[in-house]
Amino acid sequence: MAEAGTGFLEQLKSCIVWSWTYLWTLWFFIMLFLVYILRVPLKINDNLTTECHVAGVSVTGCGANLGRQDSLLFTHNVMYVESFFSEYVFEHINPQVLRCPDRHFLINLGTYFECKVWRNPLNLFRGAEYNRYTWVTGREPLTYYDMNLSAQDHQTFFTCDTDHLRPADAIMQKAWRERNPQARISAAHEALELNECATAYILLAEEEATTIVEAEKLFKQALKAGEGCYRRSQQLQHHGAQYEAQHRRDTNVLVYIKRRLAMCARKLGRTREAVKMMRDLMKEFPLLSMFNIHENLLEALLELQAYADVQAVLAKYDDISLPKSATICYTAALLKARAVSDKFSPEAASRRGLSTAEMNAVEAIHRAVEFNPHVPKYLLEMKSLILPPEHILKRGDSEAIAYAFFHLQHWKRVEGALNLLHCTWEGTFRMIPYPLEKGHLFYPYPICTETADRELLPSFHEVSVYPKKELPFFILFTAGLCSFTAMLALLTHQFPELMGVFAKAFLSTLFAPLNFVMEKVESILPSSLWHQLTRI
Repeated sequence: MAEAGTGFLEQLKSCIVWSWTYLWTLWFFIMLFLVYILRVPLKINDNLTTECHVAGVSVTGCGANLGRQDSLLFTHNVMYVESFFSEYVFEHINPQVLRCPDRHFLINLGTYFECKVWRNPLNLFRGAEYNRYTWVTGREPLTYYDMNLSAQDHQTFFTCDTDHLRPADAIMQKAWRERNPQARISAAHEALELNECATAYILLAEEEATTIVEAEKLFKQALKAGEGCYRRSQQLQHHGAQYEAQHRRDTNVLVYIKRRLAMCARKLGRTREAVKMMRDLMKEFPLLSMFNIHENLLEALLELQAYADVQAVLAKYDDISLPKSATICYTAALLKARAVSDKFSPEAASRRGLSTAEMNAVEAIHRAVEFNPHVPKYLLEMKSLILPPEHILKRGDSEAIAYAFFHLQHWKRVEGALNLLHCTWEGTFRMIPYPLEKGHLFYPYPICTETADRELLPSFHEVSVYPKKELPFFILFTAGLCSFTAMLALLTHQFPELMGVFAKAFLSTLFAPLNFVMEKVESILPSSLWHQLTRI
């Protein structure tokens, strides 16, 4: 009963806070309406004219001395109004107005920030994983927008201008543009009847194979065909622009196949083999950073609990000049938390203070939470996980889902790591200024992430929104009470008789139950006793 009562009070409080957060605009418009209606009785126009005249005379008399101060005050007011306006636009208008169907989203009125959508380096297999989820639950884990981005990626990586010269590649060029999965699969089989086509095997491994074992077999066939094409195009790449484009395409195909084979080995439990394949791939093609293979390597090394190797990879990629990700930031935090989490106690830390190692761990957690504030709720299982999408938005909810889906087990394996995260992650928001102003360790958090994540994540998932700094309930309640009192005072000043009638009616209605109780008491108690009580 106590828990139910507490839950009801929390829900009531949240409803009241929500009402005061969003109904303040209604109060504002009501006040404007009242001022407009009462502009004649209040003589607003005359008062404004008089004030402007007095102000003009004052400025004329002492403008030479106050000009600089007025200029500074005006500049400060303009900056404040701009800040308030941009905050209002981003929080209330941006999700509807600034929505863009392209891969980039505009998030600022003056300066255009990009919310670029990235390929998920740990994306699942459609046939063996996403489709199995659909068969079991009846839900589609991928959105049309996400799959459309994948189709664009496939056309970019697996096609070139010379595909029309080879019949099998010409068929696959059309297959990647097909929206119907069965049409794509049929086209891949048709291409294989003409020639050993690596991209046809890729499509079948991704979409037709119903298990990881089947997908691995198809990728091995794709590897055999892809290596032959790569060697031939490597010899001819300097003979012209067309040959160079074909070699670039064959390189992308070969890197994709080897990366997916390494992921198959990781999923089938051959983690050491997967680590070796990823290291060899990064050594053979060091410039192809678009696939973010190092994130696959970090996850596999964490599975092996090879924390020294994980630290070595982080030392190379956790650099100030390189783009960050949730995997980089949270893995660095996990390694530092691992050194102190097994003996960490909030009570002991509050008594003696944090040691140097504990302070480093807390700062690493704060850094990670500032980069992506959505991750802790998934790691602490305060929010349910879904299958990660094929594309993610860095610092968004989609990236948080993709990270937690694969790395939650690694946090659970480190004793006390989740407890340390639970005790310290919310302290990050006390250090970060409001997102529209500036960041603390990173650039300001982009406001467009919610809109982009709603395009990438399925409709049955409740998209996580950046935890806003909410005003205390007392301030909201006081603001509403003062506005209501001011409105009553204004109406009473202009319409005293009418408001007097309303006040009498309200008070009589309010005290009616009390009068009824008093009458009943008078009828029950003896008149002499009641007389003595009234004299007291």
